[in-house]
Amino acid sequence: MNCLVFDIETVPDVALGRRLYGLAGLDDAAVAKAMFARQRAASGHEFLPHLQQRVVAIACALRSRDQLTLWSLGTPESDEAELLQRFFDGIEKYSPELISWNGGGFDLPVLHYRALRAGVQAPRYWETGDEDGAFRYNNYLSRYHWRHLDLMDVLSGFQARARASLADMAALLGFPGKLGFSGDQVWDAYLAGERLAVRRYCETDVLNTYLVYLRFQFMRGRLDSSGHAAELERVRALLRESGEPHHAQFLQAWQAQGGGADADDDGRLSGGGARRA
Repeated sequence: MNCLVFDIETVPDVALGRRLYGLAGLDDAAVAKAMFARQRAASGHEFLPHLQQRVVAIACALRSRDQLTLWSLGTPESDEAELLQRFFDGIEKYSPELISWNGGGFDLPVLHYRALRAGVQAPRYWETGDEDGAFRYNNYLSRYHWRHLDLMDVLSGFQARARASLADMAALLGFPGKLGFSGDQVWDAYLAGERLAVRRYCETDVLNTYLVYLRFQFMRGRLDSSGHAAELERVRALLRESGEPHHAQFLQAWQAQGGGADADDDGRLSGGGARRA
């Protein structure tokens, strides 16, 4: 099966904020500030509800046959509707196994709302077995099915109090993590016109998620130590050959933490016969 690791980045939907709170006449920065303030007063934090988030980047890593590819959908100038259409068109065409970190809790609900707003059709994604029996007991929508694997949810045993951040999980496993850019910087970067920086950050989150996924596949017996090492080398080769500065930075940080050579990774792992990735 095709394996698609994904992550999204979002900013406040300031157009919705203007309508919800009567903020016509204020610029985007002022509207967002008011939205954050209202959320902080209501809940004690500034993280906006899913409905008030607008998608500005979607990054993906696709593992298919003997290939691994990593990219951000569209271009830095693409609008939200184009990003959403490209994402769901990929699911429509390939029916991949989706892999995420907190995708069930954040990314997918946001994508649902935004696709509904944009008028994006996604029949394959919403299939539950009425048209294709293979989806009856394994679809994208059920929390306990595996067509979408939310690593954070599964590794926590589906218990909120046991959940970990991707940054902390990366630190635990010796992966690069955030590389000096975090989610709370996305809005300021976007306002400053730094859309490329946002897309690159999104790609590094996908890389960290994929590395966690490979370790999970080893833990559950789908990869043995040699198969796991081969998949890690495939990631390194992609990073070496891409020519992108953030990929080189990710590889350098990974090497600095002991993940740049097969022997370092293999020394912590052992396992039986190789199975599928």
